[in-house]
Formats: sequence, structure tokens, C-alpha cells
Amino acid sequence: MNYTEKLNQLLKRVEKPGRYIGGEINSVKKNPADVDARFAFCFPDLYEIGMSYLGMQILYKTLNDREKIYCERVFAPGVDMEALMREENMPLMTLETKTPLGEMDFVGFTLQYEMSYTTVLNMMDLAQLPLKAADRAASEKEYPLVVAGGPCALNPEPLADFIDMFFIGDGEVVLPAVVELYGECRKKGMSREEFYREACKMDGVYIPSLYDVTYNEDGTIKELCKLYDWAPMPVRRAIIENIEELPFPTNPIVPFVEAVHDRSVVETFRGCTRGCRFCQAGMIYRPVRERSREKIMQLAMDNLHNTGNDELSLLSLSTSDYSQFEELCNELIPACKRENVSLSLPSLRIDKFAFDVLNKIQEYRKSGLTYAPEAGTQRLRDVINKGVTEADIYKSIEQALELGWTNIKLYFMIGLPTETDEDLDGIAEIARNIVDLNYKINGRKGGRFNVTVSVSNFVPKANTPFQWESQNTAEEFARKHNYLTDKLRMKHVTFNYHDNATSSFEAVFARGDRRCSELLLAAFRNGCKLDSWTEHFKPEGWEKAFADSRINRSFYTERKREFDEVLPWDIIDSGVSKKFLKLEAERAYNETTTHDCRHGCVGCGINRYVKCEMEGTL
Repeated sequence: MNYTEKLNQLLKRVEKPGRYIGGEINSVKKNPADVDARFAFCFPDLYEIGMSYLGMQILYKTLNDREKIYCERVFAPGVDMEALMREENMPLMTLETKTPLGEMDFVGFTLQYEMSYTTVLNMMDLAQLPLKAADRAASEKEYPLVVAGGPCALNPEPLADFIDMFFIGDGEVVLPAVVELYGECRKKGMSREEFYREACKMDGVYIPSLYDVTYNEDGTIKELCKLYDWAPMPVRRAIIENIEELPFPTNPIVPFVEAVHDRSVVETFRGCTRGCRFCQAGMIYRPVRERSREKIMQLAMDNLHNTGNDELSLLSLSTSDYSQFEELCNELIPACKRENVSLSLPSLRIDKFAFDVLNKIQEYRKSGLTYAPEAGTQRLRDVINKGVTEADIYKSIEQALELGWTNIKLYFMIGLPTETDEDLDGIAEIARNIVDLNYKINGRKGGRFNVTVSVSNFVPKANTPFQWESQNTAEEFARKHNYLTDKLRMKHVTFNYHDNATSSFEAVFARGDRRCSELLLAAFRNGCKLDSWTEHFKPEGWEKAFADSRINRSFYTERKREFDEVLPWDIIDSGVSKKFLKLEAERAYNETTTHDCRHGCVGCGINRYVKCEMEGTL
């Protein structure tokens, strides 16, 4: 019985067989014998999560547009399917051709979230690949190159023992170029080292085996060094200057199983100019690069016609910061109504025009309005450079209430640098004032009304002004949650908060070094996988992994770094200068804000490498 026949037998015994069959509308079919290189795009989560990820659809198209490359998809199986696969000794396979991953040329993982790392190892194990890159390289058998990219690759070191090659930054150019190079090198009979040497000439290619790390007696890094003269140091992030003509999927794959976000998506622009000091995405995706209004309209209409989706969403880090937002909305709203399609505009800056737009697109129903003050007091909002005042918050909420919104969702972060209990009190005060505003506008009998307050735990991230900061202990987070639970016991208010354990583990890998590979391996061996799912998360497995690997958790989480400390991710140049990040950290301590760089260059350093709208240097 071949693998396809065996799979067909297993499908009768699993909960959602549509996850594993492939052949969806718009999926690509090629003859593997006609291509030079085959790439398995692996999303380390379930099918319905991965199929919601626009980045996969973009790179799937980008690679498959190349005649001599075949990109196929792979997702983490559900626990029922995994158990059967292990029982039947069936390797993890691609959806398109049911090819075992060990027979592919590249096995590529996207790293969207640190808590997906155990699932990366689990998928490699299911593919029957040796987990460590050194073991694969030393084997007589020729294994595929295991590669990875995505935002978490900006600190690649915790996965350095397992990954052969990282792609840092925008992947639309460097990824297909490297895959094509591999095919050419293989035709010429070149060794893997010769291929590495050629690949390293491109921005965004980091190969951990070409570098070494030494440590001081106190556990901090003494030196990051390269082992070959030709290896770049540091590795510069790949940055695409103009995204207007980049490949973009107007005929994306339509999933068989309902995806978490089952809709058409168009990226309006890449990057952010606001400079929130806790936000990694706002730093590592600089500079802002916009698509034209005409291009967005074309992509949106083509996407809807080719998929039959009944919802369209615009994607960016801050949708209403698009320079032609008003004109775009005035064109999109009637177009979507003609197509009987609902329009979703996430990440809006809530101002008068945004409310006008929301009122037009939701005139027949008022869904929940989401607002993210992030901190409870103006002092702390200035520390994090949020750029939102008390007046902004209440003016926006008042407009929402007058227009008929009855569900207000507020997002805050706790554990931020310099936070005190007064800042927590401010969270409760904002919620209370919004309830009072509703009474004032709609009266005590104004119908159902609810304010949902959600708090997440601050996790210091690499390549941000807060990369040197300490994280609260689990005990301190728990105290703050209890404190807020008591403060927010009021009518019409619901309080939610994030799990403490995952925040701590996330922080370890967000700023971890190569030694964390042993922790990750121990967690995997203890059965940890799909850690972002509450029902699968195994805190006891993680606690045992810390003991087994002898990793000191507080060294990575609670310890404040000095500005002159060598950081694991210093081997990567994100484009934003360390000098700028230090300056922003100092401004945070002084409670000084930095203006949005759309209003003038703030000197982040990105224009050393690409043309930026905001010329100038620090």
C-alpha cells in the first residue's frame, strides 16, 4: 500500500479529513519531474490556522510563479491524525502530491510566534528527519535543507541548532532566488558549502553553522564570531523598497475546511511609522511602503471574483494610516455593496472619518468596537509612545455610543516598564468612565451594553526599544491580575487576561540564545506541541524541560540587560539602528514621546539601506 492509499484509510478515522486531502480550488499542480527544486512550505499549526495566513498565500504564489520551482503546503496534523500516523509509521507529507518531506529539497517553516517552536520540532520528527542540523549534515543520507523565516527569525538563535538556513526580512525576492540558486548549484555538482557561499551573498540569508558564540562566566555573551571570512557579519535584513508590483495572490487557495479568517485579504501597505516602543512589528517592518489605491482596488476585486468570498479585509499594521485611506474607503464601500460583500477594516485609528466609514459599512449591524489604549494612564502611554491621549479615548468612545455601538472592547498591556499600581487603577477608571458615558448618552435603560477589558502580559522583544527590559515574574503578573479583577468588579464590565506561563516561556525564546535549543528539545521530548492551544498546552512538560536542560528561566525573563551587553540577535541587522533603539529607551525613562515619522524623520536608520519617505539620519 502506498502512502496515498494509507492516508485514504486514515481519513475515515479522523475528525476533520478535509485538513489532509489537498486539491482545493486554486491549489497548484505541477509535475515534480519538470522542476529543479521542490519547496515544502510548513505552517506549524493546524490547517484552519495556516490557511488564514496571508504570508503563506503570497509566498506560495511567488515560488510557484517560477517555472522550475514547485511549492507545496504542509500543516501540523491534529492530535488524532498524528496518533494514527505514528501508529502506522507514516511520514508527514505535502498536501499537493502526498510526498514525504524527506524527499523534498527544502522544508521551510514560517515562525510567527515563539510558542510554535515545539510544533516545528514535532513536524520535523513526524517527517522522520533528524532534528539537529549537525546530525543531518553528518549523515550519509542526503536530507532536505530545513529553512525558516518570519518575524521570529529576527532572533533566530533559539532555533540555530535545528535550522540550516534562515531568511530574514521580506521573502518575496530572496526566497525564490535562493531556491533557484540551489537548483543551479545541484546541476553543476556543487557542494552544500559552495551553495552556502553563493547564497550568503544575498541580503537576508543567515546560516547558523557558519558562526559561533562564546560566553562570559556570568552567562552573558562574550562574542559572536563567524567561522569563514566570506560569511556576512552582521546579516542584513532583506528589504524590498517598492511593493507595488510584487506578486500578490488574486486567486488564493480556497480551503475545504473553514479557516479561522475565511475571507479575501489585501495588504494595503507594509510597515508602521508610529513607533510604539513595545511593538516588534513596528520596528522590523520599516520603512512604510504603500500600494497605490488603484492597485488595491484591482487586487481586491480580482480576489473576490476568483474565490467567491463574501468578506474583504484590508491588512496592515494600522489600516487608517494609509495615505489615501479616505479615498480608498469611498471607492471600496460602494464596490463591496454592489458585490454583496462585507468590508472589514481592522487596526483603525478611531477618529471622525473612521466612524463615518464604520457607520457606512455596518449600518445594518453594529459589531463590537475595538480600542487599544495599551496603558491606563497618560504617563505610561507616553512611556510606551502610544500617541493616544485621555481626550482621544473618551471622544472616540462617545462617538461610538452616539452611533449605536453597544459592545466596546479595550486592550491593555500590563507589566510595562515603569508600571505602578496607579497605572492599573487607570485601567479600571477608563472602564468606569465609559460605563458612565453610556449612562449619560443612552440612559440607565439604554439596552444591553458591555465593556470588555482584556489585558496581555508584556513580553520584551528583540529589535525594540524595550529589548533590554526585565519581565515581571509570574507571581507579579498574578498579583496584578487579581488586583484588576477586584478593581473591575462593576456592572457592564467583563475582564479577561492572558495566561502567565505562556508569557514567561514566550519571553525566554523571544530573547533567547543558542543554549535555549536544549530547552526546546527537552520540551518537545516531554510532549509539548501546539502550545498556543489551551487544550494542548502542557505547563508541566515545560517545567520539567527547564529542570532537564538546566536553563535558568529568570536569566532570560527577569534580568534587565545593560545597553552594552552583546545580544544574541546582534548577528542580525534589522535596519533600525541600535543607537536609535537606545535613544528611544532613554526617552521612555524620561516619559518623552517621539512623533510619528510621517511628520518628519526620527532617524531610525532604515534609510541607510533603502529610500525612505522620511530622509535624514540620527
